[in-house]
Amino acid sequence: MSPLGSKPPAASGVYYDQGALVASATAGAASGAKHVEVPTRYDAVLLSGFGGPEGQDDVIPFLRNVTRGRGIPDERLEEVAHHYRHFGGVSPINQHNRALRAALEARLAERGLPLPVYWGNRNWVPYLNDAVARAYADGHRSLIAIPTSAYSSYSSCRQYREDWADALQDVGLQAELRIDKVRPFFNHPGFVQPFIDGVLAAIAQAESDGIVAEEVEVLFCTHSVPNADAALSGPHDLGLGAGGAYAAQHRAVAEYVMSQAAPGVAWQLVYQSRSGPPQQPWLEPDVNDAIVALRERRGVVLVPLGFVSDHMEVMWDLDTEAVDTATEAGLWVRRTPTPGVHPVFVDALADLVAERVEGRPAAQRAAVTMPGPWYDVCRPGCCENRRLGFRPAIAGLAP
Repeated sequence: MSPLGSKPPAASGVYYDQGALVASATAGAASGAKHVEVPTRYDAVLLSGFGGPEGQDDVIPFLRNVTRGRGIPDERLEEVAHHYRHFGGVSPINQHNRALRAALEARLAERGLPLPVYWGNRNWVPYLNDAVARAYADGHRSLIAIPTSAYSSYSSCRQYREDWADALQDVGLQAELRIDKVRPFFNHPGFVQPFIDGVLAAIAQAESDGIVAEEVEVLFCTHSVPNADAALSGPHDLGLGAGGAYAAQHRAVAEYVMSQAAPGVAWQLVYQSRSGPPQQPWLEPDVNDAIVALRERRGVVLVPLGFVSDHMEVMWDLDTEAVDTATEAGLWVRRTPTPGVHPVFVDALADLVAERVEGRPAAQRAAVTMPGPWYDVCRPGCCENRRLGFRPAIAGLAP
């Protein structure tokens, strides 16, 4: 077992109950059904975050965790560290998750599901291995996990599943603790509504400032990923095109937001925060390139569609770099809020837990875009990382 307060090593394997197709899963999920439509009893919720430094001394150790296994020297990490150092070495993501944990626990209780919510991070304290060990010590044996990411891709879904497997092996609880995962919630109305509200407010502010809606372009911003990873996001048999499920899900949500908030206003899906070598193709266009190309517009609205909360990729890449680019281009610019702890978003997370507790049929679950509610149990080969291969993971069918 890793020392308390440290990131666990990669798991060497996973545990299957006899006859189960899904590792460390509850009975309802163990068969591998796309949607678990039988009631499932859970003892607690595992809120799972990316993690972030909370002081200058944390920055480089945190970045070492994020890039573990890639052999990146500290000198190169320092190139990224200045984003954190600009804000005192503190990412807001941990404080957000503290607030979200409390809000979710309260909302679950209001909905008649008084489940404790444990919070663990992939890359900084409190780590996931510490969180699952605490849950087990408190007598809990069946957890429903919520990643703080809404979409299908390696970094936003499968990597969480791998890290839960790492945590279970590290604390020796692979055969003792069951962890299921809520479905990707990109199209749950409670996740989408805060973005609708944000676009409505931004367009209204533009018009108040003398810029008509037709002179504004809405840029839906999300984290870029390598083209190869994007193509492998989601199940491989859906025929979703070059960007896989990751790009398709974002486009579907953006289209819905615009249909509700600003039909007829120009928009596009753009990407940010790429970190790979220049020769490796990543999803484009970059948000800054897209802003510079807006020669026929007077204003731009930045919508952080890929993000649950404000953290460094929002505060630096959008609020600092993208806003500076827009200002230099002479554009009026607004960045809309992330869902954060908006009541409808917190209720959406509670609803994701409720649908599994109830065994709610997929046809009755909340979803505002095609193809409806995404899968509860990840499909074989879903969200492969070609560079790393298939590491041990739970909450899905192998590999």
